[in-house]
Amino acid sequence: MESFTAYYAHSGQCKDKSDWQPLREHLLGVAELAGRFAQSFNAVDLGGLAGLLHDLGKYTEKFQSRLDGNPARVDHSTWGARVAQERYGPLGLLLAYTIAGHHAGLANGREKHERTPLADRLKSELPMLDAIWEQELPLPNACDVALPVNFSINYGRRQFQISLLVRMLFSCLVDADFIDTENYYSRLLGQAKPHTDRQPSLEYLRERLDQYLATVGQNDSPVNPLRKKILTHVRAQAKQEPGLFSLTVPTGGGKTLTSLAFALDHAIRYGQERVIFVIPFTSVVEQNAAVFRTAFGEFGEAAVLEHHGAFTDHDKRSLEAREKIAQAMERWDNPVIVTTAVQFFESLFADRPSRCRKLHNIANSVVILDEAQTLPLPLLRPCMAMLDELALNYHCSLVLCTATQPALTAAAGFRDGLDRVRELAPEPALLYEQLRRVTIRHIGACSDKQLQEHLKSREQVLCIVNNRRHARMLYKLIANETGAMHLTTLMCAAHRREVLATVRQHLNDGLPCRLVSTSLIEAGVDVDFPTVMRAEAGLDSIAQAAGRCNRNGKFSAMESDVLVFAVDENNWSPPPELKQFAQVFRSVQRNLGGDLLAPATVESFFRELYWQRGSQELDAHDLLGLLKNSRPESLPLETIANKFHFIENQQMMIVVPYDDVARELISDLQFSGRSGMIARRLQSYLVHLPKSGFDALRCAGMLRAVAPEKYGEQFMVLENMNLYHKKYGLSWDDPLFLSAEILVV
Repeated sequence: MESFTAYYAHSGQCKDKSDWQPLREHLLGVAELAGRFAQSFNAVDLGGLAGLLHDLGKYTEKFQSRLDGNPARVDHSTWGARVAQERYGPLGLLLAYTIAGHHAGLANGREKHERTPLADRLKSELPMLDAIWEQELPLPNACDVALPVNFSINYGRRQFQISLLVRMLFSCLVDADFIDTENYYSRLLGQAKPHTDRQPSLEYLRERLDQYLATVGQNDSPVNPLRKKILTHVRAQAKQEPGLFSLTVPTGGGKTLTSLAFALDHAIRYGQERVIFVIPFTSVVEQNAAVFRTAFGEFGEAAVLEHHGAFTDHDKRSLEAREKIAQAMERWDNPVIVTTAVQFFESLFADRPSRCRKLHNIANSVVILDEAQTLPLPLLRPCMAMLDELALNYHCSLVLCTATQPALTAAAGFRDGLDRVRELAPEPALLYEQLRRVTIRHIGACSDKQLQEHLKSREQVLCIVNNRRHARMLYKLIANETGAMHLTTLMCAAHRREVLATVRQHLNDGLPCRLVSTSLIEAGVDVDFPTVMRAEAGLDSIAQAAGRCNRNGKFSAMESDVLVFAVDENNWSPPPELKQFAQVFRSVQRNLGGDLLAPATVESFFRELYWQRGSQELDAHDLLGLLKNSRPESLPLETIANKFHFIENQQMMIVVPYDDVARELISDLQFSGRSGMIARRLQSYLVHLPKSGFDALRCAGMLRAVAPEKYGEQFMVLENMNLYHKKYGLSWDDPLFLSAEILVV
């Protein structure tokens, strides 16, 4: 085959090709970036080699003809994968996964899922490669390619480790390819380079945080001296070597700012690049991100990336559509990331370029895992394996931060549990006693009529139940009482904020306030009731409910009641998993009695919960087994990604035109090119529905797609606001819709 005079990676605007990007320039540029990104886990050579080979198939007549205008599809990824596998043996095979998948996503090694398996790709017929590539690309010798420096092998989960290494290298390659391509087109169009925003250093952020901490907590609250003691003690632990930590501090002990201060101190000491807060609830993501921005002053916006991706999780959209919505969120290169557990863990087990792009920026970070007890039980063992691996081989420090520490360590008897977990807080059992603010009592079974009487007899009371239909029914029973209010996830966030503002005003002014809510109120919401009633649930949920009672320490613990009650499960049966949590709670209550929130009781609760579930139920899809039984040439990467979902029941989003702001944003979507910014602002107007309820609304003609020619069904707006009630949100009496209303927060 006769060589082309020059080979190109991307076409420009000039017919003489003077502004086209030379292929060698692109490959060297991607190699340099990918190697730099892989430096965070000591894999510079592997990252650089993936970059050099990723577009090797562009050294073909067919691909160059495509750039000249021939529309025929050309596989330009497989050649690099084949060369990597042939020249670099087992490590080359790992690179082959990343190279072959750098556009379409990671495939399985042998078994077909949706994508063609890697083994079939490597054997496929390819267009002839021009030998000039070997003159243009400085490939290393096979003997110089090795595992990352100091990579520690755990032979019990070796394939798990290999699969994560593949995804990390894939992340480096995808990010580098995106950036080099974006930079080329930015130069071509005379635009500023992307990804060049000035960001503050961790040292600067710590300085601003110290200034902020010196100004907060200056009131006469009796807990402030204790909060300062906790803060000082925890910050002193930042000198400990990176690895696994726990921070067990009761509600009111200042966990949020204490954990941020520790993370900054620790990251600066050990050269870690960012702090990542992983939070189970979107509302707390928003709340904590706002606190951090305030603490960091004028650089708060640049420093903190808030990512809960309501519009960024639909991976089957085209790459172009995803980037319009989520480009700023895909990289996670800000100094402080505040995100959800869904985003964090699903990305670490993902297979698609947009979800994996951020992974190399998780390496060499401090990760604060807030409310660790909320991790879904069917995925608990894979999640623990992932946290352990991040600490072992990716220079991460991970902090399990909660008031109710789950028994996830090997010492607590958890199979394959975390080892060498160091507690940061001073004497958690003593802290619990010092910060104890409530008395918990079980008052037995309560009918709806009895609950109504409890709510009527107390002027300020919060009642939390386990599903949305029950909450709405109880609210209707007391709707005519002074100060009756209602909270549910069938309200959009903007609506909930209005209700909560009214709740806080009533509580502060001593006015009647009778609030019926689903468990969303437990997600770090700052309200302070003298009495809280809680339907039976897990001890962790009851502890969260207790955090809404006497929150500011106005009364003694004996004056502040948390009343736990049983419900009629024939009418208000909780989802099966919640039911099991409640059963374990009842067992612990019978066997131990006493103070139900004491650390020893909490540990007993989690031990029994995990023992009842067993190892198989804590890895319900046998993800660890699938990997353990695979080999490097048969890694089930696509299968794992498709099985790992935090929320098993698919949730659909609708936009509620709740106020003038929402209506203006919906209108702007049709004309603006800045859909990503609009989408983020619209998150305050979303309601999440089970797919059955969403489909029923759509079939009834109650939903409208905004600009479907641009977004498809990405933005579905509620057409009939008669279905949205000012007191209890979205309401529709169709049985199909109501049957799907189990609690999802």
